[in-house]
Amino acid sequence: MSLQDTPRSNRLHIGIFGKRNTGKSSLINALTNQAIALVSDIAGTTTDPVYKSMEINGIGPCVFIDTPGFDDVGEIGMLRISQTEKAIEKTDIALVLFCDLVSEDEVKWIEGLKEKHIPIIAIINKRDLLLNIEEIEKTIMEKCKLTPILVSALNKSGITAIREELIRSLPVDYESKSITSDLANSGDLVLLVMPQDIQAPKGRLILPQVQVIRELLDKKSIVMSITTDMLDSALEALKNPPRLIITDSQVFKTVYEKKPQESMLTSFSVLMAGNKGDLSYFTESAKAISSLTETSRVLIAEACTHAPLTEDIGREKIPRFLKEKIGLGLTVDILSGTDFPEDISSYDLIIHCGACMFNRKYMLSRIEKAKSANVPMTNYGVTLAYLSGILDKIDLPK
Repeated sequence: MSLQDTPRSNRLHIGIFGKRNTGKSSLINALTNQAIALVSDIAGTTTDPVYKSMEINGIGPCVFIDTPGFDDVGEIGMLRISQTEKAIEKTDIALVLFCDLVSEDEVKWIEGLKEKHIPIIAIINKRDLLLNIEEIEKTIMEKCKLTPILVSALNKSGITAIREELIRSLPVDYESKSITSDLANSGDLVLLVMPQDIQAPKGRLILPQVQVIRELLDKKSIVMSITTDMLDSALEALKNPPRLIITDSQVFKTVYEKKPQESMLTSFSVLMAGNKGDLSYFTESAKAISSLTETSRVLIAEACTHAPLTEDIGREKIPRFLKEKIGLGLTVDILSGTDFPEDISSYDLIIHCGACMFNRKYMLSRIEKAKSANVPMTNYGVTLAYLSGILDKIDLPK
């Protein structure tokens, strides 16, 4: 990804679903006007979800997810179907293709999408070849309660209608959610404290820092960036205290002890928690830390799959801080990327990273899973603020 690209996590995710050989890959090629998906008359050509970032007029940056058919068969087919189910968790809008009378299996998938409150656009593909379109259309309306769009991905008829329906189906919260929210406005001086230690990527900033800086510039805020060791000098050099200080959660306590009384304080991780997830739930869940014992189990989930470095915040620091508080017998499991247990009921607490690599839909699906299992879930930054005894003293975005 170049510096000019919109991160995939900030793009609208459009999932393409349907049985094998309904023309899902062909539809993506028609919608994007590019041959980006492998097409074949052989059923099951798409064996794993394929993600393609694009720009669509009227929508902007988006990601198309080309999925395996949900009628796949055999042991490998079941694995492919499970990947399609995981793709649904990231889907903001679903395009569901039909080429035949609606089956009970298709009805179940439609019901699953509706349960997750995902807007659905039903599409009858191959209109140039089908002889029973009216009958197919009738079964979709009766069994799925959807009015389909008639399309031929091959000759690109009906593609404009799909684009228009995509715009009409945009989720209410699709417009980019502000990261800093009401904490910073035009003319406000914002001080960013960003330790450039061994964990910091060489020659660049991490994604949350880049996104926060860009948003503050768009807001016309006055931005000053420093490392932790320059905090005293920076505060002395300023004529007036900054309205807001945003720091790395790892140095929360250090910055809190030195900040001017009138300056608000938050962290990049806390801001991402509000932007991607449910901050009030994370804050309430952090209280579960006080109930942990040496027989408790904690899951630490991080979106990145980076190679862990010395003093890694998720793999080393937070586990160490927890064990210093609770006891060495505390069990801490660590998972990264899209790995997330199907059954989380054995955990007493889940601590998640800022999820800058996930789209909001996917992060909310994990939160919903935790709530359904009655397992509290919190966030790196919220956890560190709680462990530092300053959670009630930092400022949270609305």
